[in-house]
Amino acid sequence: MKRKAIALLSGGLDSTLAVKMMLDLGIEVEALNFTSPFCTCTGKNSGCKSEAVRVAQEYNIPIKVVHKGLDYLEIVRNPVHGYGKGVNPCIDCRIYLLRRAKEYMLESGADFVFTGEVLGQRPMSQRRDTLRVIERESGLEGLLLRPLSARHFEPTIPEKEGWVDRDKLLAIEGRSRSVQMQMAEDLDVKNYPCPAGGCLLTELSFVPKIRDVFDHSEELKLRDFKLLKTGRHFRIGPDSKAVMGRNEADNNHLEHARGPGEAALTWMDGNTPVAIIIGEQSHDLVNLSARILLRYTKAEPGAECRMELRSNDTTEVFSVINDLGPDGVEQYLVA
Repeated sequence: MKRKAIALLSGGLDSTLAVKMMLDLGIEVEALNFTSPFCTCTGKNSGCKSEAVRVAQEYNIPIKVVHKGLDYLEIVRNPVHGYGKGVNPCIDCRIYLLRRAKEYMLESGADFVFTGEVLGQRPMSQRRDTLRVIERESGLEGLLLRPLSARHFEPTIPEKEGWVDRDKLLAIEGRSRSVQMQMAEDLDVKNYPCPAGGCLLTELSFVPKIRDVFDHSEELKLRDFKLLKTGRHFRIGPDSKAVMGRNEADNNHLEHARGPGEAALTWMDGNTPVAIIIGEQSHDLVNLSARILLRYTKAEPGAECRMELRSNDTTEVFSVINDLGPDGVEQYLVA
């Protein structure tokens, strides 16, 4: 009887190799790909999601793309197992993913779950002790196979039952990917991106933006976190924030990302960032946003500058003095 397994497939090197190994061992594979607003290689037409879909198409296996939702944001805000160096709840994140994978395994009639995890590759979530915690708390004890490092662990049910030949599994360990890269060449696995992947939650420069949203949001919204990748963010009031583009791509994105009731702001007499104002838009807060924006233009210091404010279907023109220098702007800058 042919056995079926669920793969956690990011589209990176390790998960792709794990899928190839299982297929070569005669296992029927279905893939799960989880998207996150914090992935560093996610874009509209590129990144982990599209690479996972590409790998699934190449190997002719079904794939289901799952979006991490508000329940995941609550895990980021209050992780049971704590953070790494940033606001990265890596252990809780893996437990979350594998619990979802277990649910899908039961729904689809699969026999076990496998991943591309490698012992010792990631400092927080891939230590031997944390791998055991993750397996236990996900509810997948005995049914979670890590084929790239399997021979470092006790045999799983798939190995004990003979569904998978343990002798053909590997014992890779550590952070180097030289073995995997050689495997990719041997197995004719090509065009693998993001070999190490990436998560903005691990980047220390990103931490203030995350904490600012948590500190000023009673109700979490995925859109607020997706927007953190774009532009400079300024906390102008307890319930208000101005986000300003750094370049043309940011400007275009902000124009399209502006939600109902939010305002867009530009300087009328020169090249200008686009700013969007989120939350309360009192006269004082709009003026403050305009003065901050002018810091990033070539407007003369002390000059009176015409600004355009667009909100819903209305346009307003007003003037402010360009009187905030770098030090004045700094107090509002989140990152």
